[in-house]
Amino acid sequence: MTSYTAPAKINLSLRVSSKEREDGYHNVDILMARIDLCDTLEFNNSRTTTLACEMPGVPTDESNLVFRAVREFEKVYGRKAKQRINIIKAVPHGAGLGGGSSDAAATLLALNEILGTNYAPEELQAMAAAIGSDVPFFLNPVVSRCTGRGEIVTPKPELAAWSRPLVLLKPQFAVSTPYAYKNLTCSRRLKNINYGTQKLDDITFVNELERPVFAKFPVLAAMKMWLLEQEGAQVALMSGSGSSLFALTDTPEQARAIAEKARAELDPTLFVHCGVVNPQP
Repeated sequence: MTSYTAPAKINLSLRVSSKEREDGYHNVDILMARIDLCDTLEFNNSRTTTLACEMPGVPTDESNLVFRAVREFEKVYGRKAKQRINIIKAVPHGAGLGGGSSDAAATLLALNEILGTNYAPEELQAMAAAIGSDVPFFLNPVVSRCTGRGEIVTPKPELAAWSRPLVLLKPQFAVSTPYAYKNLTCSRRLKNINYGTQKLDDITFVNELERPVFAKFPVLAAMKMWLLEQEGAQVALMSGSGSSLFALTDTPEQARAIAEKARAELDPTLFVHCGVVNPQP
């Protein structure tokens, strides 16, 4: 058995073109960074490819991005990969954290190593882009600017050493990414909600998908404003299309205090993670 980790990400900024592309996507400009919350994927040689995952709600059929990664790899490989894959989920799905995309990227990297194909990074990038917009980032998840539909990844070396303590909150419900993009220009702005840019460490934080998502789920808007009021919270933002929100703090102790307070004051069933954005080696 061979194990691989698949980290989650947050969007430090996410801007979206209001005009839909011919392929149905939108052009985006995203600043993306990994966090220290990871899935684990276990690979075993097998007679056929199968997928298992114990987390409820995670599909184990061909609709899973891991299966799609296997099939995309097999197109180039020219034969069957034949792996028994088990996903040990830690990253919640429907959260805007890229868990499925990260699992798919880890699968490409794993197959390339296990099968000894030695495909170049450019070849793996092409496979990743065919699977999903966020997948290319996770092949080398350093802080990067992602453009096009998200598949054009440009590392930001000036942010390589940047890191911050983080607290992540996710309610029990998920948010549909297609819904967020479809309602980008036709949703209302809620009163007394901070949708504007925030500044920290010479980074501009903003998420233009907050408007359509907050309109449908006002509780997320309230959670963001609650985070901004907490001692030590320097920035608070929704990640991707939600439903996760995060705050960056000065110290790990501040992050843990916010997490404890969130479960006590907001919702005891919240998924909570205290960790680090862009963890250093």
